[in-house]
Amino acid sequence: MLGVAENRKGRQMAITESAIRSRSRIIAASSLILLALFWTSSAKAEQTAPRPSHVIEQFGTLPAVPEGPFPDALQAAVQVALLDSVVHASWGDEERAALAEIAASNDPRAAWIIADMMRFISQPWLHQELADAASALLGIGAKPGNDWGVVTDHLIAWDIPAPPDYLSAKRTIFTTLVRGWDRIFVEGDIDWRYVSWGGVLIDDRPYDTTDEPCNCIPAADNPGVSSAEDATWLKDDDIVFGVEVNGEYRAYPRRIMEVREMVNDTLGGRHLGIPYCTLCGAAQAYFTDQLPPGIERPVLRTSGLLIRSNKVMYDIRTYSVFDTFLGKAVTGSLAEKNLQLEQAGVVTTDWGTWKKAHPETTVLVEALALGRNFDFRSGRDADGPIFPVGDVDPRLPVHEDIVGVVTASGKPVAFQRSKALLALLNGDEIAVENVRLKLDAGGIRAVDANGADLGSHQAFWFAWSQFHPATALWPE
Repeated sequence: MLGVAENRKGRQMAITESAIRSRSRIIAASSLILLALFWTSSAKAEQTAPRPSHVIEQFGTLPAVPEGPFPDALQAAVQVALLDSVVHASWGDEERAALAEIAASNDPRAAWIIADMMRFISQPWLHQELADAASALLGIGAKPGNDWGVVTDHLIAWDIPAPPDYLSAKRTIFTTLVRGWDRIFVEGDIDWRYVSWGGVLIDDRPYDTTDEPCNCIPAADNPGVSSAEDATWLKDDDIVFGVEVNGEYRAYPRRIMEVREMVNDTLGGRHLGIPYCTLCGAAQAYFTDQLPPGIERPVLRTSGLLIRSNKVMYDIRTYSVFDTFLGKAVTGSLAEKNLQLEQAGVVTTDWGTWKKAHPETTVLVEALALGRNFDFRSGRDADGPIFPVGDVDPRLPVHEDIVGVVTASGKPVAFQRSKALLALLNGDEIAVENVRLKLDAGGIRAVDANGADLGSHQAFWFAWSQFHPATALWPE
């Protein structure tokens, strides 16, 4: 596995310096033509749209963004600073002068490719020089704390347009430095500007081979389960994600899901794909059967990529990428078929309350935790997103727990969990259009007027609001 290290303050995971040196010539050879085309393209980048006032308050005034191709002088500077330096695995006065010329170009679009390269640079001095150049392009001032995360946050918050042929350039960088993404980086209904490396490798093991170890976050296919009575390893206050399908109940302990992050399971006679995003506090359940003719059951895997601090999942059979939060295929053959997965409800609660309410429940076996007992939510993620997310809707704190659901009219609604729980415990009715909230084993489930499940789940506010920017917030 490539050497990675987490810098919690800087939110940086990087390939080691030795890995950079050993791969630099390969990168240059494969990317030279594509990146040259990237910088010389005559396609126009769109000007940024006006941003909300809270973005200006947090990130300052947006920089002006030129349109059209890059001038010859800028192209030449990019060649020296961002291409030739990789070809020759060197960095000296000539490269620094070229980088200074890029920084003085007043074209913020160049900061996207600088940020993508920064993501894989481990040498602190070079990382900082690149960060200073990107900071100058964005007009945020060169500061010691301006790392890849700070730069990318500004790019996202300000919605800086991508340069022409951006996907080709990004694909070359990412697929050369980390193997296995060749079929992932393709055109589709996804904004590739926001995709970054999560610091782990792709899980590309075929279906039902997840007992084999991998250098990745290992999904679990057809996991072993036990009765509640036999699950003596679980404490009553351990958090579980409860799912019910056709009268059958199963608990997915958070301890296991933080290690696996993806389960392909069968419950109540239905196939399910269950992703868990530790970074956004969301466990979701998607039905992966009863699909349109000609579509085989998707088998979901973790790609090792993130989009605004949310995991990017894909189908190992077709390499189609899914929007994890929405369950929609956004690339590949499944996107061409416009596949949208139906969501099942997930109740976040504690094991003691869940098994008391549903004594017939099954639960994943302890061995699936691989001997680990992580608590990312209360540790690593407690101080806010550790990867860039840009601006966050200011109506709630970034890590406020919400229960999210989409109404029959297509309106996304977020219910602040703490307020909704108090209201339900007080006997109050909570209803928005066809949605009704009810208590279930200490958690909250969204149902319709007839009690049918509507596929709700719990998540952090920043995650729900960025994937549903027009979301309503209860109480309105």
